[in-house]
Amino acid sequence: MSQAAKYTIDPAHSTAGFKVRHLMVANVRGEFSGVTGAVVFDPGAPENSRVEARIDATTIHTRDDQRDAHLKSADFLDVEKFPAITFVSRRIAGAGAEWKVTGDLTIHGVTREVTLDVEGPAPEAKDPWGNVKSGATAVTRISRKEFGMEFNMVLETGGVMVGDEVAITLEVELLRG
Repeated sequence: MSQAAKYTIDPAHSTAGFKVRHLMVANVRGEFSGVTGAVVFDPGAPENSRVEARIDATTIHTRDDQRDAHLKSADFLDVEKFPAITFVSRRIAGAGAEWKVTGDLTIHGVTREVTLDVEGPAPEAKDPWGNVKSGATAVTRISRKEFGMEFNMVLETGGVMVGDEVAITLEVELLRG
């Protein structure tokens, strides 16, 4: 009989990163620092596992203040109306260190089902203060248009200013207890 481990996401050591095509020639990367949530993980009975995460959309950072302000605007995330990005799992399947976590992702007030490919959880370790920690990495790809973020500009040379596909990578450190 397996035992479920309960964790909280450590926001000081967790990030949600993204990558999107810009001008059809390069990728722009950014991240959110306000990642919080809870994970219940039962490797022996994955159906008893669950993930709930919240990202503070106002923490977006792409190393360009003007671009960050535009991404926070109604053209994209509209953080005034939708200050959080959330994920709530529906089902978890896999084994060992490779899992598929399917659930509801809500961005810009729109909810869509997505599947995260998860690597982990890492073997538990104690930090210098006696806390038990683990970690995981999750990746997925979404269409920003499917989440109501349709802003774009057609380029003189053809193509568009901002790609539709967004690659997402979550790096989370988990605190047991």
